[in-house]
Parts: sequence; C-alpha cells; structure tokens
Amino acid sequence: MSEDKRAPVRDPGSATPLPPPPGAAPAAASRFTAFGLAAEAEPIAPGLHIVATPIGNLKDITFRALGTLAAADAILAEDTRVTKVLLAHYGITTPLIAYHEHNAEQMRPRVLARLEAGEALALVSDAGTPLVSDPGYRLVEDALAHGVKVTSNPGPSAVLTALVVSGLPTDRFFFEGFLPTKSGPRRARLAALGDIPATLVLFESPRRLSEMLADAADILGERPAAVARELTKLYEEVRRDTLPALARSYADETPKGEIVVLIGPPPEGAKALSQADLDARIETALARHSVKDAAAIVSAATGQPKREVYARALQLAAARDEGGEGAP
Repeated sequence: MSEDKRAPVRDPGSATPLPPPPGAAPAAASRFTAFGLAAEAEPIAPGLHIVATPIGNLKDITFRALGTLAAADAILAEDTRVTKVLLAHYGITTPLIAYHEHNAEQMRPRVLARLEAGEALALVSDAGTPLVSDPGYRLVEDALAHGVKVTSNPGPSAVLTALVVSGLPTDRFFFEGFLPTKSGPRRARLAALGDIPATLVLFESPRRLSEMLADAADILGERPAAVARELTKLYEEVRRDTLPALARSYADETPKGEIVVLIGPPPEGAKALSQADLDARIETALARHSVKDAAAIVSAATGQPKREVYARALQLAAARDEGGEGAP
C-alpha cells in the first residue's frame, strides 16, 4: 500500500485492519494532482463508493471523484489498464483490483470480506457510471445485504450525454443496452421495444452498427434517430436522420469508437393510421418476411393490434398469391 495512504496498517495475510505500531507517525494524507496543483484528499467513510469516471475527455471528472479515488483503500476496476491511465493523469497511486464479468463470482466474496472489515473501496467501470452494462449491480446488491454502506459519486454517463445531444424527446427514455448480436433475436427484441412510448437508447459495436440499423429501420420504420460516436472526444460525431437514412449512411461504413444509438418514440396518433398506409406497410414487410413476421414488424412500428395486423396480412398475402391487385 502506498505510503501516502491514510488507512491503518494491515497484516499482509489478512483484510482486517490493525492499529499502527506504537510510536509510529501518522500516515500522510492521500493526494491527487489537478491543474498542476497537488491537493490532499479528505478521508472517506468505510463502505463501497460507486465512482463515475470520464467517458472520453479526462477533464470530465469531479473533484469529489478524485478525492474518493485517492482516499480509498483500493479501487475495483473493470480493466486496470484503462483506469491506470486516469489515475496517472491525476497523480493517484491507490492500488487497483481487477473486478469484471469474468472474475466477479470469484472476487465478490473477497471484496465483501474487505468491506465488512471496515475498508473503503471505490468501484469504477472503464468509462462513465458503473453498474450500467457492467457486473457492478450484483456487488452492490450483496454489499447492501451484508449491511455495507454504498455511496454514489455521480458524474459522466454515455446514456445521458447522448440523449441530450440527440435532438430526440428527453422527457421519457428507455435504456436497452446492447441488443442481441444475431439478426433474428435482435429483430425480435426490436419488435418488442417498438411500442414503448419513449426514446430508445442503445449501445452498439461499430462492426455491428450497419446491420443493427438495417434491422431497426425494417422493424420500426421511418422513426427519427441519432447515432452518437466518440462522445466528449476529439472526433465526436452525432448523425441525426430517420432510421432508413442512417441505415443507408452506414451501409458501407464501419465507424470507429464507442457508439450510442437513439431512436425516437412511436409517432403520436399511430392508432389513427389510414387503411391505405397500413396496407402499404404490410405489403412492404411481406416482400421480405413471412406473414407472421411481417405482422409483428408492422404492429411494433405502428402500434396497431398484432391480431388485426396479422388478419389483414393474411388477406393481402392471399390476394397476392392469387395474382390479384390486393384485398378489398
């Protein structure tokens, strides 16, 4: 443990705090450096401290977060290599412990033992607010069940950062995270999300963005949407258009960086869709899908009852198969 820690001396073979040896001088205050100036971090209470960190720009961190990271007995990090960059930038020497989805089950009991012994531990993700698309939720749940105090240090969030620059409604939003990687399950999930009366916020991998947008355009139709890339970084970009237009825009492009996709809510008055418009949507869907899938897609995109859409799709498909111009 760094000499700059305020924490008590510990037996290396135990997580239990030990009193300092007789006559020992008090430990120096924990420190961090910001704007070229060294600052002392105030002591923090024992427990689990959830600390939001920058999503790109290292300046997007609070003084409270810096103080907490400097004063903690250790920092639980999703990827220690990523967190080391942040700590080095601010002159913080707190020990790091890897805590991620691959070792969480093994590490959680050890972390809980240290918390119950009275340590102050900070939890960070690679970027943004922990517990959003990372394994921190289970640790918080178990910490609370063991009577450990959990404190939040609020700060950057890719979800909110993307939402406020998207140009889409912000009064209600639904965070989905990552959609399934394969097209079939992804389309099914998009259909299930289609009638939520809120802006949808999704994370996506650059290599799957084109396919995901194509599926979203097919399932949800002409909804307004935005693709936010590299937020807060040098090459930040936000493209705003309809889903079909964005799908075409990224059809032959594999962008780089972290990506958030936002999709506007179903249009108001969807229930008042004319029969002609409904038929046109069904015919378009039938050109690429089975009757069942086409009905699910159109129902999700328009808000029309699935049973009614399915019945109409059967009529239109039968008329098409008979070579007619359409059902009456």
